[in-house]
Amino acid sequence: MNGSVAYLVTTLGCLVGVAGVVIAVIALRRSRSAARPQTATPGDPFRDRDTDALRGDPRALKPGDIVEIRQVPYTVRGSVHLVEGGWSWAEHLLDDAGGVKRWLSVEAEPDLEMVLWTSEPGATVTPGAPTLEIAGRRYNWDESGQARYTATEGTGLDPRGTMRYHDYQAPGGARLSFEAYGEAGWEVNLGEELRRAEVMIYPQGGPDQVK
Repeated sequence: MNGSVAYLVTTLGCLVGVAGVVIAVIALRRSRSAARPQTATPGDPFRDRDTDALRGDPRALKPGDIVEIRQVPYTVRGSVHLVEGGWSWAEHLLDDAGGVKRWLSVEAEPDLEMVLWTSEPGATVTPGAPTLEIAGRRYNWDESGQARYTATEGTGLDPRGTMRYHDYQAPGGARLSFEAYGEAGWEVNLGEELRRAEVMIYPQGGPDQVK
């Protein structure tokens, strides 16, 4: 009887010791987890949030907004959002008080780039050559491809489809672009790259919403 009691006491002592070790290990792991710093999600290192706050965010442009470009106000009549692989950009149809229509393209990867485009419906050039000359300026081929798009009302385009393009550049930053939506023919546009300070955005509802 005394041997059985001694055995039982010894067994209980071992169990208590093991439980103490397990509790200590769990407490240590919790303390380490609490001390481990949380990894912050990296932000866009190229994002100028101060300028976004003062001049409006071109990435958030939408139909109905007012855009002032080089002191000329335009209304956004419609927007086209395009995706090609992991690359995306937007093109916004603008018109001014006189009914002049232009396009503003906004690309934000990796740097914010805005280009103001003017249509050249009378142009006779076609894409494909390494260099092209139009309006007395020579342009060099830059890139080409095909993107999927979604469009809002006001653009005159189908709600979704594909767009083919060929882009050219000239010394000094001038642009030449050929675009074909769906089965339509090529549209020719000449572009000027804009500095951020040349663009002011007033979201729908008026300039008071720009904080």
